[in-house]
Amino acid sequence: MPVIHDPEKGIFSIHTDNSTYQMQVDKYGYLIHLYYGRRTEGVMDYIILFTERGLSASPYDAGNDRSYSLDYLPQEFPVEGTGDFRSPLLSIRDKSGAYGCDLRYAGYGIRKGKYSLPGLPAVYSDSEDDDAETLCITLKNERTGLSAELLYGVLPHLDIITRSVILTNKGESPVTVEKLQSACLDFLYGDYDLIDFYGRHTMERHMERFPLMHGSHVIGSRRGYSSHEYNPVIILADHETTESSGKCYAMQLVYSGGFKAEAEVDQYRQTRVQIGLTDDKFSYPLYPGQNITAPEAILTYSSEGIARISHDLHKCINRHIVRGKYRDIPHPVVLNSWEAMTFDFTGESLLGLAEEAKDLGVDMLVVDDGWFGDRFDDNRALGDWTPNEEKLGMSLPELVDKVNAIGLKFGIWFEPEMISENSDLYRAHPDWAMAIPGEKPVRGRNQLVLDFSRKDVVDYIYDSMVKVLDSANIEYVKWDCNRSIHDVYSHESETQGNVLYDYMLGLYSLLERLVRRYPDILFEGCSGGGGRFDAGMLYYTPQIWTSDNTDAMDRLSIHYGTSFGYPVSAISAHVSMCPNQQTGRTTPIGTRFIAAMTGAFGYELDPAELSPEEREEIRGQVKTYRKYEKLIREGLYYRLGNPDDENVVSWEFAAEDGSEALLCSVLHENHGNEHAHYVRPKGLTPGAEYTDDVTGKTYHADALMEAGFPLPIAKGDGEGYIYHLVRA
Repeated sequence: MPVIHDPEKGIFSIHTDNSTYQMQVDKYGYLIHLYYGRRTEGVMDYIILFTERGLSASPYDAGNDRSYSLDYLPQEFPVEGTGDFRSPLLSIRDKSGAYGCDLRYAGYGIRKGKYSLPGLPAVYSDSEDDDAETLCITLKNERTGLSAELLYGVLPHLDIITRSVILTNKGESPVTVEKLQSACLDFLYGDYDLIDFYGRHTMERHMERFPLMHGSHVIGSRRGYSSHEYNPVIILADHETTESSGKCYAMQLVYSGGFKAEAEVDQYRQTRVQIGLTDDKFSYPLYPGQNITAPEAILTYSSEGIARISHDLHKCINRHIVRGKYRDIPHPVVLNSWEAMTFDFTGESLLGLAEEAKDLGVDMLVVDDGWFGDRFDDNRALGDWTPNEEKLGMSLPELVDKVNAIGLKFGIWFEPEMISENSDLYRAHPDWAMAIPGEKPVRGRNQLVLDFSRKDVVDYIYDSMVKVLDSANIEYVKWDCNRSIHDVYSHESETQGNVLYDYMLGLYSLLERLVRRYPDILFEGCSGGGGRFDAGMLYYTPQIWTSDNTDAMDRLSIHYGTSFGYPVSAISAHVSMCPNQQTGRTTPIGTRFIAAMTGAFGYELDPAELSPEEREEIRGQVKTYRKYEKLIREGLYYRLGNPDDENVVSWEFAAEDGSEALLCSVLHENHGNEHAHYVRPKGLTPGAEYTDDVTGKTYHADALMEAGFPLPIAKGDGEGYIYHLVRA
């Protein structure tokens, strides 16, 4: 059984195949964290050293026992106002304005299967025999009547434990939630490195690693979305931990809005790491009978290095976050119209693009921005989701039918959360846009944000999209979102501190209605590229446009950082024209393919501008991708080098049973009399022999994994190489 309760000692033990998580209800009713790490059958109630800590306050119940203080005790759900001055998960203000809430243990329940969360994305268990379990521990505060249901979901064979909390006001007076986070890990000792993922628009998710010292390190997003700047994944690792050895922990938030992740080393060299909602512009009123749910946090532990952490998170997302038919089948190879045509197209020119795409072997044409309303540039018409038949020269159903007749599927672009001031929708409903009364709004990309905290706004956008999607055989939707939320104000809210959270509930409700109505449509997430690349969106959109930067060399770094928390099946990547539109760099088309092949594959170019040789190469690329697609989507992903530190970067997809492996390498810069570069694959079957079906050479697995093999001497910058090893 994954969850075991010892009623005599008040200990709860959660076991996965390779880890144990343990906590205890102590003599005063506080829920104390004992242990998280390598699997053990032992009971850890002896691990805490109780001793008097100078000037550390004690709860009233402790009487004269000064050795007991929550200021140093490790806790499962620390709250403000209990004598613990570290960063809390929960801060409550009552009707008098006083802060503080003393939550004590009130009961527990264990049930088969994984819990779900009302209105929020969450890990799910997809069968009755996967041994998933849920532990629910209830804490209560008598003064306010506040109840906290701490939820623990266990997927034992993936070494995954999830955390969430549902707060319910069971009292007679309102309270205000000023901070609510989903999970923390309290470590009594240890010196750790923190790994996080920072970036900016077109250069997202760069990994940085640094030792934690006394004080707090805080990352997050106050932008209304999970953001280009920081990603809601953090990893805590021993100093000596590498990709393949050492212990480490990951926390990943299943949420697409503003978040906050903190790592704090306290005065006793104890470490607390936590993740959850941002408290910026968050002040949530909770009236009697109402509740609020914290977004889910995914936790996993590895004693075998960081690669194992990634493998567990990849499997969890691929099998227990992503839903629908595209969880299990190949995604179409697409040609997107944006870099080929931007806004400058007609129906006939799109049909010409479709003919070119069909000739290359592509599966789908995606028509990007510019097909609706008065949309001839990015300064107008957002919200007016009516096809512009005058611009297209035909109706949208006619265009789709003609594209289908060519032999391609059809996809289309939406930006449902946004509104242009120069639009019919804004002229009819200016109060639907986020803007502070009496203030000129802050514009982003010359557009405003629709108030998705309002049901009437969400319903209108749903009806508008349904009208389009019902009209034609549309099989793909690119869901874009091209600015942050600056002016947080809803005309329907009295407090405004609830708006950003309720906005996300509105977004998720819209997405849920659409994916249920259209189970055969592939929805792709996008937010100025990679500004909302998170597990929350992957619950609705099985792939996400990873970055607006399509430069192959930059994508190596972007994909590297993204791979720590997310599977390559979610990484939408396209081959684009050179010189690249974002960087001006020219990279061999074969290398552009190798970089884009690491994910959901497609093209972002005008085939009419290609040479006959390039067209023929693309035909071969599509066939190669289809040959390896299943291995890329389902194989274990190994990072064999850091593109920010090394001149040659390599990565690998290995079948979990060791039957085959696909290795990819790219050289950044070639220099005079360049030295040899070696690649050492991982995940092969020890003692077996492998044949590379690209070169025909045969290798012994042990020699490959220990000594590696040399890459050919390059003839120029940006050369790429592919090797497919098949076990004999």
